Amino acid sequence: RELEAISRILDAEPTITALVHQDLCRGRELSATGANGMSAEQVLRAAIVKRMFGYSYELLPFHLTDSISLGAFCRIGIADKGFKKSAIAKNIKRISPATWEQINRMLVVHGKEQKVEKGRQARFDCTVMESNIHPPTDSTLLFDCVRVLARVLNALRELGVKLPFTDHGRRAKRRVLAVQYAKKEGQRKAAYRDLLKLARSTVGYATAAIPQAKNNAGIEALALAAELERYVGLSRQVIDQTERRVLQGEKVPAAEKIVSIFEPHTDIIVKDRRETYYGHKVCLCVGASNLITDCVITEGNPADSALTLVMLDRQREIYGRYPLKVALDGGFASKANLAAAKERKIKDVCFAKKRGLHVEAMCRSQWVYDRLRRFRAGVESVISWIKRSLGFDRCTWKGRRSFESYVWLSTVTANLMTLARAKAA
Repeated sequence: RELEAISRILDAEPTITALVHQDLCRGRELSATGANGMSAEQVLRAAIVKRMFGYSYELLPFHLTDSISLGAFCRIGIADKGFKKSAIAKNIKRISPATWEQINRMLVVHGKEQKVEKGRQARFDCTVMESNIHPPTDSTLLFDCVRVLARVLNALRELGVKLPFTDHGRRAKRRVLAVQYAKKEGQRKAAYRDLLKLARSTVGYATAAIPQAKNNAGIEALALAAELERYVGLSRQVIDQTERRVLQGEKVPAAEKIVSIFEPHTDIIVKDRRETYYGHKVCLCVGASNLITDCVITEGNPADSALTLVMLDRQREIYGRYPLKVALDGGFASKANLAAAKERKIKDVCFAKKRGLHVEAMCRSQWVYDRLRRFRAGVESVISWIKRSLGFDRCTWKGRRSFESYVWLSTVTANLMTLARAKAA
């Protein structure tokens, strides 16, 4: 029944499918030969099913053909053979973050037209979505550099490119273990020095191999050369930050650090001065109906107070006006933000922590403040729900663009479920 309700919402907004179709066709030539590919409608609905039920790309094709309800939702006939995981994954990844954001705004407008969410009250809070990386340490990052560069160099050798290099992978792994189990600082630094030596040596091999790979006429060799260039630059950055931190005792700013050579876009997020996360900070705006009306993926780790006016102004872009009442976490509070919100004709502004602000300056009465404070707490339940049920805790897709698409897909799926349940209620 929920899938049927979601299907009716998508059918009522045909522009959504048109936007997906544009992304799928961008940069591709139409061909009259070959097997029939997935339609834009099938790609969109398959992405929603994947996120709703948490299926992997390996399991998704099976469930789309095995389940009558999922097949009907994705408009896959009983007689159809279905689609391979590679085709499904490639098509879903072609949908850009900008398209997902536009789809979300269309759903918000749909919610307004259906009187599910009027946008008169809004609550804001920030959370963190982690990248799919291992806990970063200087030693493991250096080991990643050595083994990945060696892997690419070995691939070039198999293509017939003559490369004089030594694979230091086993020795590097032993040095990582020596760092982890060192009982004295001198032993740890000695292991680090040898590990840095191995990393520099491997970077040298890779740098010398790049022109040789480019002179090779094969397309595979050229692709591996581009891969080497990318990893050489990242490896040099890892070597530099390790020397500064471990050998020189310097404190490297978070903005200058790299915590993964596989997901270099990852930010270091320190939350409440207690826990450290590796991913991106995401600021959400949730309405009274639990509809996620907006989402912002930040660069770095900006203070919540720096995002207050950004989120408020985006609400005006979406609804054409500012909300009458807003409730925000204590981190958003400041006298300047309160004054700016009042200038925007927002009647009641509730910060969960007052931080020197008076209730009379924020709201019309203590009763209104208490009500909005309780209203703000509801955003925590929404964040908990999407983290537990819709994969909002950790992004399993690679790259910054895919990270943003992953966030917006979770948001769109959550809003479709909210709208479907609101109509069923």
